[in-house]
Amino acid sequence: MKTPRLKEGRVYRTEKFRDLDSNPTRLVNRLVRLTPLSKGLYYAPRESSFGPVPPREDEVLRAFFRGKPYLRTGPSTWNALGLGATMVEVWPLVYNTTRSGRVELAGKPFELRRVRFPRQPTPEFFVVDLIENRGRAGLDVTVARHALVQALKAGRFSREGMEDMAGRFGTQATRDFVQSALAEAV
Repeated sequence: MKTPRLKEGRVYRTEKFRDLDSNPTRLVNRLVRLTPLSKGLYYAPRESSFGPVPPREDEVLRAFFRGKPYLRTGPSTWNALGLGATMVEVWPLVYNTTRSGRVELAGKPFELRRVRFPRQPTPEFFVVDLIENRGRAGLDVTVARHALVQALKAGRFSREGMEDMAGRFGTQATRDFVQSALAEAV
């Protein structure tokens, strides 16, 4: 049996070890350097002077989605826009192309949504995303509209980008919200 070369700080799927053993799960369980994170996900911990370092969130998500595209969004992203959202994040929201539902990965909960999203998200996309999720974010629509108008006047968000993102990723209610803010921001 070959011994795999593991990089510290990386997250691996069981299937990565198929070429090394006819029973990759058994092999992974014998590799004492690997820490199980969830079904089929294992972590090769990095050591620090304080002990093992937990895996980075992006490393866990990359392995979980097998390298397919995903986008982490939610309250931590929305709050940073300065449009009145101040929600605490309980379930980080992850858009992806494969599945929806709630999962726990590496001891942390995530809410997965299989939806369309841009491969290169812009701040304008996250504004549209916030408006789409205003109920989840506990957003006061009047406060958000005023803040968006002020941000558009100050040039913090692109008018064309807002129209484009609302048209591509927003519902009719979101498109109307954005159009009224754009009209007022002239």
